[in-house]
Amino acid sequence: MQTNFTPEQLQDPGIARANEVLRTCVHCGFCTATCPTYQVLGDELDSPRGRIYLIKDMLEKGRPADARTVKHIDRCLSCLSCMTTCPSGVHYMHLVDEARAYIEKTYRRPPMDRALRWVLARILPYPGRFRLALAAAKLGRPFARLMPDARLRAMLDMAPVHIPPVSRNDDPQVFPAQGARRMRVALMTGCAQRALNTDINDATIRLLRRLGCEVVIARGMGCCGALTHHMGRVGESHAAAARNIAAWMGEKRAGGLDAVVINTSGCGTTVKDYGHMFRNDPLAADAAEVSALALDVTELLVRLGLQEGAPKGLRVAYHAACSLQHGQRVKAAPKDLLKRAGFEVVEPVDSHLCCGSAGTYNLMQPEISRQLRDRKVATLEARKPDVIAAGNIGCMMQIGAGTGVPVVHTVELLDWATGGPKPRALAASGP
Repeated sequence: MQTNFTPEQLQDPGIARANEVLRTCVHCGFCTATCPTYQVLGDELDSPRGRIYLIKDMLEKGRPADARTVKHIDRCLSCLSCMTTCPSGVHYMHLVDEARAYIEKTYRRPPMDRALRWVLARILPYPGRFRLALAAAKLGRPFARLMPDARLRAMLDMAPVHIPPVSRNDDPQVFPAQGARRMRVALMTGCAQRALNTDINDATIRLLRRLGCEVVIARGMGCCGALTHHMGRVGESHAAAARNIAAWMGEKRAGGLDAVVINTSGCGTTVKDYGHMFRNDPLAADAAEVSALALDVTELLVRLGLQEGAPKGLRVAYHAACSLQHGQRVKAAPKDLLKRAGFEVVEPVDSHLCCGSAGTYNLMQPEISRQLRDRKVATLEARKPDVIAAGNIGCMMQIGAGTGVPVVHTVELLDWATGGPKPRALAASGP
């Protein structure tokens, strides 16, 4: 694609990166075939190719974002399926991130939009605040239909029936390896996950310790920054990321680290991009080192070598989170591990398509999100599973809201198969 940015515009690192990405696009349209919003809406401007044209026009002209452009960019899930499909290697993630930051700087949203985005940015990345909000939403859930805005109704509808107790395992501490220590790893405990499902981190710690890992919960670590990053709130997202970089590099310098382990794939995609986010910052070297250390928990488990288990007589439908299969290109590891542990693993048709969670997308675009969820649930249930497994808390909450089949994290099943407790969702569903 030909671009016409001025030399002055290209002095901005974000514009320069956008220019690089735009120039790799050859207009082929392969991305439209795998874009969830294009399949639902059928509008070229709701496809990656259409959004690329909108972004190019907006950035080249240096004009403030307009309502039409914002509407179509906001409808993007950032599922990154287009990056898996693209034969030219267009790095759409960096392009849409720059567009969202530009929109945040140049566009004044309607009052309700501004209020909702402010609330989400001030609550979701903070587990304590999020727990309080979930308790309030639980009380308000019976009145959801009275809410004047569909997004408010979606927020109440998504509140879980049960809020898990606080886990002390998320506090800064060091868990020694069981037996000989093979690795020393830092576990990212997440933010929303700590409020929504404490079993995931607990299972991860048990499993890694069993396999010879000393597990560090670093002091000062918090939200990865993804939630605010995808809103274009660069200052907030980079501040959160910088705190994590300082926390993990402090641990690395003090006692060494073999990996930063992440069991929420949406966070993993962001942490693995820290090197790019801070490429022009004094933190560049540390950020690049953290990105190089970052591993999804299933990537680490492959390296550690999970023991083979006897058949469990349980049919597991594996849902591939977009942030894992497209954002990190981790595809085989979760399925191979589940099979090795003794589970029968099946996949839905169109497994590359998003479930509609996408961070805050199911709260800000509830109608599109619901259509994607219903499609995903139908394809999963068609495989007649006993349980659905996924590697991202957002996907688990989204799918769980639309099905009666138990939904658990992949690591919970692997922990159970190697000596841990039966996952709570399975225990509640029957013998």
